[in-house]
Amino acid sequence: MTFKALAGAIFATASLFLMTQKANAEMINLVGFGDSLMAGYELAAEESFPARLETLLRDKGYDVAITNAGVSGDTTADGLARVDWSIPDGTQGVILELGANDALRGLSPKESRDNLDAIILRLKARKIAILLVGIPAPPNMGSDYEKQFNPIFKDLATKYDLPLYPFFLDGVAMQAAVQLKDGMHPNGDGTKIMAEKFLPTAEAFVKMIKM
Repeated sequence: MTFKALAGAIFATASLFLMTQKANAEMINLVGFGDSLMAGYELAAEESFPARLETLLRDKGYDVAITNAGVSGDTTADGLARVDWSIPDGTQGVILELGANDALRGLSPKESRDNLDAIILRLKARKIAILLVGIPAPPNMGSDYEKQFNPIFKDLATKYDLPLYPFFLDGVAMQAAVQLKDGMHPNGDGTKIMAEKFLPTAEAFVKMIKM
C-alpha cells in the first residue's frame, strides 16, 4: 500500500469513528420505569410498550433508545427501592409509570404520593428529565380512596413542572379485545394502541430533552 493510500485509509477510519461517536452522542436514551404495564406482562419483548413506542419514535425520525425497566408487581415503594440502580448513567429521560399496584392493593395514597415524590427527587438530582404517567384507582376501591389517590399524579406534575400523561391505559381499559384474559393487562394490540396514543406526548418530551 502506498503512503497516499494508507493516509486515505486512516482518514476514512478516523472519519467513520468520529461520525459514530457523534451519532452516539446525539442518541437520546430513555428508560421506561414502571410495573407490569410497562414490562409487557405475558408479551413478547417487541410487543411491550417501550418497544412499541421506540419503533414509533424512530419511524418519526428520532434517534431514540428506550430501555424497558418495568417489573411486574412493582409498587411505588418497590420502584423507590430500585430507582438508583435501575436507571443507568447516561439516561436522559425517564417515563415514570407506577402506582397501579398500590391502588389494586389498597395501599395508603399518602405513602404512594411520598414514594413517587422521592423517586422524582432522586431523578431530578441526577438531572434526568421525567415524563410522569398517571393511572386512576379502580372504582371498586370506593370514592374516598379515589379522591385521595387519583389527584396524586396531577399534583406532582404541577409541583415539579413535569409533563404528564394522565391515563396510561387510554384506549385499552374496559376493551376486552385489546386485553389479556385477566381483563387488566394489554395484549399486543393493546400496547400498540397505547403507544400510538402516547406518541404526541413522547415527541414533545424528546424535543424538550434535545433543547
